[in-house]
Amino acid sequence: MKLLLIEDDLDIGAGIQRALQQHDLTVVWVRTLASAMTFKTSKDFDLAVLDLGLPDGDGLTWLTMLRAQEGLQPVMILSARDSLRDRLDGLKQGADDFLVKPFELEELIARLQAMIRRLKGFTQSGLRGCGLEIDHQAHLVYLDGQVIHLSRTEFQITQLLLQRIGRVVPRNTIEELALSNETASSLDMHMSNLRKKLGRQQIRTVRGIGFVIDRSDSLAT
Repeated sequence: MKLLLIEDDLDIGAGIQRALQQHDLTVVWVRTLASAMTFKTSKDFDLAVLDLGLPDGDGLTWLTMLRAQEGLQPVMILSARDSLRDRLDGLKQGADDFLVKPFELEELIARLQAMIRRLKGFTQSGLRGCGLEIDHQAHLVYLDGQVIHLSRTEFQITQLLLQRIGRVVPRNTIEELALSNETASSLDMHMSNLRKKLGRQQIRTVRGIGFVIDRSDSLAT
């Protein structure tokens, strides 16, 4: 599995690279925003660790670009910015996790391993979790083995939430990647329809941030 490390500090970057390589991860390390901007497709990497204070710009610029390009790879922000507003902004821009510097390598590794476990919910043709299964090739959604008929937008929303199961998906990420030219207010309508079809317990609202499908013991590995 390939991890993209975007970190300008030599000591921090080298330490992370050594630690992750010992856990059988291939680490591609870049130190500038310009270098990071060349990594933007699903073939470039599987997950990323992102510093925000880069020498030539803000790391959030890369994250915004990635999500705009429909890149859905998990991203952990690793930053000295420690205010609640900074953490919320990072999550709203599409980060899956936010770890504040200084940090312990053990915690970083544990959080990345959790992200990798979520990635293992993918199968060759789809992904699974919480009784739901998406078959990308057939463009079908199953709930407990039964086909659930969803609109194109509902399918895309369900896919986004399952791809990041256990993590809150910000409203603006869903709006950008699933709603196309629809108005932002229509997201609540789609969520209401999805809850009727999938069950109200499947999708949890996190007020002020977005939506999440919580992990359960049914997550495939």
